[in-house]
Amino acid sequence: MTMVASVVYGPLALVAFAWAWWGGNRLPWSLDEPWLAWSYAPRLALSVGAGFALALIVIALTPQLVTRTRWAHELHLEFRRVLAPLSSGQVTVLALLSGFAEELFFRGALQPVVGLWVASLIFGGVHVGPRRILFPWALWAFVMGLLFGLLFVLTGVLWGSILAHVLINQRNMIYIQRHAPATSDKPGAVASGEEVSRGFRQY
Repeated sequence: MTMVASVVYGPLALVAFAWAWWGGNRLPWSLDEPWLAWSYAPRLALSVGAGFALALIVIALTPQLVTRTRWAHELHLEFRRVLAPLSSGQVTVLALLSGFAEELFFRGALQPVVGLWVASLIFGGVHVGPRRILFPWALWAFVMGLLFGLLFVLTGVLWGSILAHVLINQRNMIYIQRHAPATSDKPGAVASGEEVSRGFRQY
């Protein structure tokens, strides 16, 4: 799977570089006119800090969604069939490739041209799968695209969005691998403190 990911995400990153450079004479990880008119150092610090905080929130939220909502529970089972055979190293490589390349393309190259909302819609659209069960994944991707895009347009620095995307992908894929939902995890059930703690430890 990592070889397939390289074939997909490598060209995507190259397209992002070419588009940003030839289309706007810039690198895809920066904006010329961000919302915050600060110097680069504080904008970089805010980007990385906010990206890390966003990742922690989403990672902490994941076990709760899997336990309490049917859509997250079903997605968890669906993705587990694909991710379970992978090693931790392969998951990390996949998270790095996907997070880096997708942020370069959708936020770094595409968003400055089409705008935040359209870029986020396209990002959600490419996550639509052939099965109805995957539709919530597309909605989730749209929301996350908005958050990553807001951070980019606010600071003009893409590194925080890249950090958040990679961390969320890596930790959530590890969680999907290691957590096999039990009977007590069925949607709608209220997890006990012990169950919640066990879910977090599986990261």
